Amino acid sequence: MADPKFEDRRLAEIYDPLEADRPDLDAYLAIVAESGARRMLDVGCGTGTFACLLAARGVEVIGVDPAEASLEVARGKPFADKVRWIHGDATSLPQLQVGLATMTANVAQVFLTDDDWAATLAGIRTALTPGGRLVFETRDPAFQGWLEWNREQTHTVADLEGVGEVETWCDLISVELPLVSFRGTYVFAADGAVLTSDSTLRFRSLGEIERSLQTAGFTVDEIRDAPDRPGREFVVLASKS
Repeated sequence: MADPKFEDRRLAEIYDPLEADRPDLDAYLAIVAESGARRMLDVGCGTGTFACLLAARGVEVIGVDPAEASLEVARGKPFADKVRWIHGDATSLPQLQVGLATMTANVAQVFLTDDDWAATLAGIRTALTPGGRLVFETRDPAFQGWLEWNREQTHTVADLEGVGEVETWCDLISVELPLVSFRGTYVFAADGAVLTSDSTLRFRSLGEIERSLQTAGFTVDEIRDAPDRPGREFVVLASKS
């Protein structure tokens, strides 16, 4: 099940305006160009920002996400008509043959159990052509990024077109490694509505990631740093064995 901020239509509609600056996607665009893939799968595509950027560049994209509200937002974007949108997840894909699969942002960390993670990797592997590549990022637990997830460091007020002022912040709920839970709060000045969205992420060590990929039938090609967040994330590149 998707988090409320992706599944609630009112929150899904403000996701992009609140996350307008996405320098993290530049590295993925470069990797897609580097790979030469012309058909790819975006797992956990959300509101479709990355998928539509690729479609604008002539790449054939399949975007899959379990949150229908986010997909509704995605379908309204420029070049969305060039993307094949699938409501679901990597474990229930139709027959596909893609050269590259991606999981951007926190997608790889929403799979909290070993079984869910293994099933997701298996689904992606099935969708890839022989030698096809998987690229994803995951936060380095050694950095302890959750220490910054508090109201003091995350509080913002944004004036959004057609919405009005929206006040947001994050509160850390619990740290029970490898799981970290937090809550996002959204206050709409227009009507005083207060909406919250609870999330939990799993922080995997680099060794755990590499072992899980090898077990799933992937070869780990390279571990990169996230250029926009050095020292905070692993960017993993693997190939279907």
